[in-house]
This record gives sequence, structure tokens and C-alpha cells, in this order.
Amino acid sequence: MASFSIKFLAPSLPNPTRFSKSTIVKLNATPPQTVAAAGPPEVAAERLEPRVEEKDGYWILKEQFRQGINPQEKVKIEKEPMKLFMENGIEELAKIPIEEIDQSKLTKDDIDVRLKWLGLFHRRKNQYGRFMMRLKLPNGVTTSAQTRYLASVIRKYGEEGCADITTRQNWQIRGVVLPDVPEILKGLEEVGLTSLQSGMDNVRNPVGNPLAGIDPEEIVDTRPYTNLLSQFITGNSRGNPAVSNLPRKWNPCVVGSHDLYEHPHINDLAYMPAIKDGRFGFNLLVGGFFSAKRCDEAIPLDAWVPADDVVPVCKAILEAFRDLGFRGNRQKCRMMWLIDELGVEGFRAEVEKRMPQQELERASPEDLVQKQWERRDYLGVHPQKQEGYSFIGLHIPVGRVQADDMDDLARLADEYGTGELRLTVEQNIIIPNIENSKIEALLKEPILSKFSPDPPILMKGLVACTGNQFCGQAIIETKARSLKITEEVQRQVSLTRPVRMHWTGCPNTCAQVQVADIGFMGCLTRDKDKKTVEGADVFLGGRIGSDSHLGEVYKKAVPCDELVPLIVDLLVKNFGAVPREREETED
Repeated sequence: MASFSIKFLAPSLPNPTRFSKSTIVKLNATPPQTVAAAGPPEVAAERLEPRVEEKDGYWILKEQFRQGINPQEKVKIEKEPMKLFMENGIEELAKIPIEEIDQSKLTKDDIDVRLKWLGLFHRRKNQYGRFMMRLKLPNGVTTSAQTRYLASVIRKYGEEGCADITTRQNWQIRGVVLPDVPEILKGLEEVGLTSLQSGMDNVRNPVGNPLAGIDPEEIVDTRPYTNLLSQFITGNSRGNPAVSNLPRKWNPCVVGSHDLYEHPHINDLAYMPAIKDGRFGFNLLVGGFFSAKRCDEAIPLDAWVPADDVVPVCKAILEAFRDLGFRGNRQKCRMMWLIDELGVEGFRAEVEKRMPQQELERASPEDLVQKQWERRDYLGVHPQKQEGYSFIGLHIPVGRVQADDMDDLARLADEYGTGELRLTVEQNIIIPNIENSKIEALLKEPILSKFSPDPPILMKGLVACTGNQFCGQAIIETKARSLKITEEVQRQVSLTRPVRMHWTGCPNTCAQVQVADIGFMGCLTRDKDKKTVEGADVFLGGRIGSDSHLGEVYKKAVPCDELVPLIVDLLVKNFGAVPREREETED
């Protein structure tokens, strides 16, 4: 395929000289200096032979590397998933009754595996014949028209239809049936959306600063970069097979805030803004990921790229991962496993030789992210950098909305803003560009009683994955349970600061429990009567921001019915909570 190159000018920045060396603090984007660093692992030359090759416009695994591959790789070899989109295979598949589809392994694999390349996930276990559709929404930015269209899609499915905001600033819509898919895809294109390459072994939604372009304190507007990355990844929504046969999923983000709303430490590639020789660009972190068996924070690649090379370096890293990554045990196929094998310098060398000029500069010591920075709360009303305008952050309880909710939110964006909405990784919504004269009327809108700009303090940081209501991999129900338990905890204790609590239904940790102050990972356990019940492994100590740290297991296999007293105890002992009975007595 033709190589991809693009010229992109960095957005205008304040004079770099204002970032004096006294205010610039490193955020682990440059490698630590050591007296005697260990040498890189020895890697045989044959190990660096690319394991994939281009054939008829698609990238496939070479014959000699097909021993010991996992079942998903075999499915890709048997039939190229991207053909369902790029060669209109979905049109014919959608005409076949699902019962007939299930009679053939090839078509059964189409709906259970290959359709994930189109962002469609068959809910075989809990919603047989229905699909979740995941969008691509770079930087979480969407429009009122797009929101209304998605509402119109889920409305026709009644109780089976709803939408969720994900932990990657994205929409997932539920209840979709296969015969409707071709028409839905056309509708997405008409409103400027795509679901392409949003599942399985593809690049996931590029995350950016939810306050990009409106934040008075932002370092750089991340929207141009996340948009370019998404356009490259999806081939401008027409498909890009060069990066659609990765060994495993791959998450990018572009940091534009001191607050690190983008969570760079848990991404496969994080762009960290930095100045080098007076030029604006990014230091690179690589390899952050969560999985059922292993979780790791991203590490410095010891590389800096100018703004022009945001896409080329993404392409080079993806090609190195695609060419050399493991394709056996799925638990060992994420990019960090490859970095472990090659060593950081070995991996960096593979990236460098895939750059357009086969050059990759070393990291800059002048990171622009300030470490001593108190993370700001974006919920509520806040002034924008544009004089006379504000944005409002609305709390969406555990990210779940219905069709009517989406229509109401779109109306608010039109009547009070400029028709724009932004999704956040905490599953909330921001409406920007509101004239200050309209704020008073906006705050009186009835829907704000449901989606509050000032929610109860424990609700602020509550995040929950889909759970077993819809997801076949989830062991426990999460969304309704997390709300119920949090409400009960709030009745028992009083807090003066938010505590982030994340609920995930299984070890895949889609709700990122390891970054939460308190995390809950679904499991099955036994209660006092030795009966099997839904439970959770409890995590403690996760941190986000400049002092990011992954939490660790505090207590395993706690029955869900016993979580309230445990949470109350943790909040009192670790987060300064006061039991309400004592609080009332003291008053």
C-alpha cells in the first residue's frame, strides 16, 4: 500500500520562553538518568523479520509464522475482516437470517468476531441477535446532529436500546439488529461519524483534553492531533488495512492539559507536550495497558517528535507492533510484551527505522506538563478562555443515557451553546461555548435534575462498565449496583472531597479499576451460607495525574452484599470520611 505521510503545522502556542526552566517539571516522559543502565536484551536478527506481508491490499500473517497462533488470528486468516466494510460484505451478511448464519462457522465468526472491525459486538450471551455498536469519536467531540441521529437509532429498539459513554470519550449504542446495519452505517456517514476499526485488534478512540480549545490553562489544543490520528487510522473513514491487523488492541492519547484528563499512563502511546530547541512537539510514552493477567504503566521511549510527525511516529510504532508483535497467547499480545522482549532501545530502533527519514530525536528535558498541579473539577460552570463564554460539565450517572436523554442534551447544546457536546473518560458530558448571559436559564432546565452540574460528592467519581446486563464477559451487574451501593454509602458517611470509585464486571477491567481510589472487579464468591454469589475484588490506592500510580488488591472476593460496610470503613480510615451519626452528634 502507498505510504502515508502528512504535513501538519503545530497550532499556535504562547511564546515558548514563558515556559521557563523553573516552571517546567518532568512527568516521567524523559527516561531517568542511571549510573549504569542495563544493556538491551540480545535479539536474533531473524526475530526482527516482519511476521506480516501485504497481499491484495490487506496485511496477512506469513505462512512460516502461523504455528501456535491464537484462535482470533486463525479467524483473520480464514477471511479478512475489513472486507465486510471495504468490499461491502456487510450488505450480503445483513440479509441472512441470524439462525442461518449460526449454521456456518464462517458466517458465525463473521457476526461474533469479524464484525468488531466495523465496531459491532454481538451480544450472543445476553442479547442474542443484538449488537452493541462502538463509534469513533476523536477527543470525545460530537455535535447535536450526531447525538440526535444516535438517539433515533436506539429509540426504535425500545427497552433493548440505550447508549453508554465509555472510558475512552466515546459512544456505544445498544440494541442494534443486523438487518439494520447497512442503513445505520450510511446514516453515520451522513452525520460525519464512523464505527470503523473500533474493536478487536485495532487502534481505539484517540483520547484528548475534553477542554481542548476552551481551557484558559491548556498547554495545546489536542483536537487537531486526535482528528488527524483518527483520519489516519481509519483511512478517512474508508478503512486502513495497514493498521487493522495488529496483534491486539492499541490505545493512543494526546495530552493537552496539566490536569492529565487524558490518563497518559494507561495508553499504548501517549503524546506528552514538550519544547525542544524552541520547537513545539511531544515526548512519547509507550506500553501502558490493562489486561486480565497483567497491568503496566506507560514508560518513556526516550523520543521527541515535532508536531509535524504526530501521525508518522504513530504509523511507525504501529508498524513495528504489527510486524513483530506476539500472536499466540492473547494475554501476552499487547505491545508492552514486545517492548519487554526487544528492550526499550531495541523497540525504539525498530520504530526509528520505520520513520520517513529513519530518524527519531531523543526526548526533550523540557516537558510542558507541570507536576505540581491540582487536578481541576470540570463539572459545573467554568469560564472559557474566550471572554464572555463558559462551559458546563454535566454528571451522567455511570454514563448511561436513553434516546430521550440524548435528544434533550442535543437541545441544550443548540439552545445554549454552539451545538457541540464533549464526552469525558469519566463518562460525563461537557457543553462548551455558552454565553454567560444564558447560564442562569440553562441551570433551570429540568433535565439538570437528572444530569446535575453539582452531583453528590461520591457520585462525581463513580465509573462503571457495562456489566452483565449486556456484556457476556462480565461476571457481575455493575451500573445499577454501583449507583445503589454508592447511595447507601452516602447515607452513612460525609466527605469533603471526591473519592473515585470504579466498577468493572470482569478482569478485562474496561472501567479501569486500577486507576481508581477504590476499585471493584467482579468475581463469583461464596456468602456466609456457602452459596455462590456475585462479589468483587477490591482495589485500593490508584492515582491519576502527575503522580499516577496503579492501585493494588486490598481484599479479594467480597460478596456484593457485604461491600457497603467495607467501603464505609475504607472511606473513614483512608479518605477522611465522617460517619453521619457522629457528624450529627458533633453538630
